[in-house]
Amino acid sequence: MNQQIKEKLAVLPDQPGCYLMKDRQGTIIYVGKSKVLRNRVRSYFTGAHDGKTQRLVREIVDFEYIVTTSEIEALILEMNLIKKYDPKYNVLLKDDKTYPYLKVTAERHPRLIVTRQVKKDSGKYFGPYPNVMAARETKKLLDRLYPLRKCNTMPDRVCLYYHMHQCLGPCEFPVSKETNQEIVQNITAFLSGGHKKIKQDLKQKMYKASEDLDFERAKELRDQIENIESVMEQQKMTMNDQVDRDIFGYSYDKGWMCVQVFFVRRGKLIERDVALFPFFDDPEDTFLSYIGRFYLHQNHPYPKQVLVPVATNVTVLEGVLDTKVIIPMRGRKKELVELAMKNAEIALDEKFALIERDEERTINAVEKLGDHLNIETPHRIEAFDNSNIQGADPVSAMIVFIDGRPNKKEYRKYKVRDVKGPDDYETMREVIRRRYKRVLKEDLPLPDLIVIDGGKGQMSAALDVLENELGLDIPLCGLAKDNKHKTSELLYGDPITPVDLDRQSQEFYLVQRIQDEVHRFAISFHRQLRGKGAIQSELDKIPGVGQKRRRLLLKHFKSVQEIKQAEIVEITRLGIPEPVANTILVHLNQEEEEPAED
Repeated sequence: MNQQIKEKLAVLPDQPGCYLMKDRQGTIIYVGKSKVLRNRVRSYFTGAHDGKTQRLVREIVDFEYIVTTSEIEALILEMNLIKKYDPKYNVLLKDDKTYPYLKVTAERHPRLIVTRQVKKDSGKYFGPYPNVMAARETKKLLDRLYPLRKCNTMPDRVCLYYHMHQCLGPCEFPVSKETNQEIVQNITAFLSGGHKKIKQDLKQKMYKASEDLDFERAKELRDQIENIESVMEQQKMTMNDQVDRDIFGYSYDKGWMCVQVFFVRRGKLIERDVALFPFFDDPEDTFLSYIGRFYLHQNHPYPKQVLVPVATNVTVLEGVLDTKVIIPMRGRKKELVELAMKNAEIALDEKFALIERDEERTINAVEKLGDHLNIETPHRIEAFDNSNIQGADPVSAMIVFIDGRPNKKEYRKYKVRDVKGPDDYETMREVIRRRYKRVLKEDLPLPDLIVIDGGKGQMSAALDVLENELGLDIPLCGLAKDNKHKTSELLYGDPITPVDLDRQSQEFYLVQRIQDEVHRFAISFHRQLRGKGAIQSELDKIPGVGQKRRRLLLKHFKSVQEIKQAEIVEITRLGIPEPVANTILVHLNQEEEEPAED
């Protein structure tokens, strides 16, 4: 613990608020809240912790805090700060999730559609459906039962849906307003829980058709009944009051938490949502934060009620959420909360082995790699590789691994500008120079370790630029390959020597993954450039085809092969003179017309 943290801990207030943990780059890596800031923040730097929390604490070099007047304020502020800074140790939730609704449009001849936008347009909306497949399957069923218009734009004649008895054909035949209203009322009754009555009516019609020896009609009705049973009765009724509810349960162990949410809509348990994540605070506080962000940041629609387990702070939740929060103490509601808790416990147990295995491959491997190199844990690793064929189209590529996982958003490609010919060392100098000049200029995060796909020569070139030109002291290692082009050894130190890594260890597999990934990325970029160059060079040889006409041709025809197969008139339509169009076709097809050599 550094002196700055010690001094700040001594003056922490005993009031509610939020705290923001920072790493040595000044990046906010964790945001938390507490009823008593003094106790919570001090707890990170005292006592024993699990490995996950130890990793967080090792990265903390500073923190700041914001005092609030209440715990409700602290919860709201915490959610806003997490959304703003997206700290890597906080629970990651996807934003702006929208759910599908079934909508009966308010047109003269209404349609039944699936939509994710609810507008004030006089349409009838049913839902939301947490599972989009459930919405689509329900629509398919209703399309078979009720012959509303299917087309977006009214056609001139009836379509296949009319002949399948799934549309009344208002495009060609008159359909009264009363008929449409009756169909809409039936759909409304169906989606409001009346499908059982509709199924019973269909059964009676099926029996009558059978008695009248109209077996084809009876079979159609039987199929409709089966469709209703398969789509609408996959879940038994859980409650009779048909109130929309979200039911939360959670379980935690070894610094990990699982939250399960059951979505009950119109009395049916139709879907669930599962989240599994590490946590660093009091479990009850973490659970409250999760629920708050679940609705406010993920745009989950509010149900009529939210059911939560015993010991949940209902007052705080109702101060944040725009709905009723209940702790059920008996009956079916309590059973459903206990079921959610049980599911969370089972999911946590089942996933632990996989989580621990993933940690062993990633963050644990990163820590052990740092131990082998005698450096701090290299949370951020940047790796470089060059690619060229006898000096043609030289390129370089950089990839980023954060905590043992690739972060593809930060991958970068480099066209080599100044180096002529196949000079791998000078190529490495140029790319390292360009990358870290920009990092310094734009105040981007520096890596904890740089990996060079190459041996001592490439390493020395990169180190010379970093230390002597840019004044940077960043650990740098190299990856040598064997005669089968596989990772053979890790090079590091001064003088540069092989690092003793067990070939069966996770840290060796990590550097192997890094080398394979940066090589793949560099090669794919090089092939991309070569492909573009081949197209351009073939067109550039044609008299009368400059850069503008070349772009015009490729934009329209997409490939040289399509240009070869085009007619002269197709090319002249682009504004290219007929003589030039003729020259293009003669030139591109010249090789095909020449006789093959013996």
